[in-house]
Amino acid sequence: MFDTPVDGWYAWVGVAAASAALVGAAAGLPASPPPDATGVADTVDRTAATEYGAYAEHPTDAAEVRLTPHRVGLRAGSGTVTADFVYGPVTPVGGDDDLRAVLRGAPPERRFDSAAAFRRAAAQARTSERRWRRVDGALAVRHVVGEGYDVTLVGA
Repeated sequence: MFDTPVDGWYAWVGVAAASAALVGAAAGLPASPPPDATGVADTVDRTAATEYGAYAEHPTDAAEVRLTPHRVGLRAGSGTVTADFVYGPVTPVGGDDDLRAVLRGAPPERRFDSAAAFRRAAAQARTSERRWRRVDGALAVRHVVGEGYDVTLVGA
């Protein structure tokens, strides 16, 4: 009555193997959810849809961002996600110091010689190479409206 069945050790080996497989599967899962690209796209769309100039920031826990005129991609250790913009095209701000200054609040007329120069810089930024860039905490969005231009700048 209190004897161990002879085939009982097979059950223990099977349970141990199943447990090890579950621990391995759980260890492979990311520790946190992927970044919120949809929230970023919503912030960009709300800012771009305004009739007048506007500024917004969207905090993110992503390590890198890739912006195109019609899409945002966020990458972190937990994964890579993308979302499309409804309003566009937007102008991704990369290495251009003048566009970066306008994104951060400088009036375009202080950084560019004319409205045409600002429009040309924005058009060039929309056609430049797309690469992953570091992002530290938040993405900035600025909708700039002036004489002869209506531009939405987005950058990290």
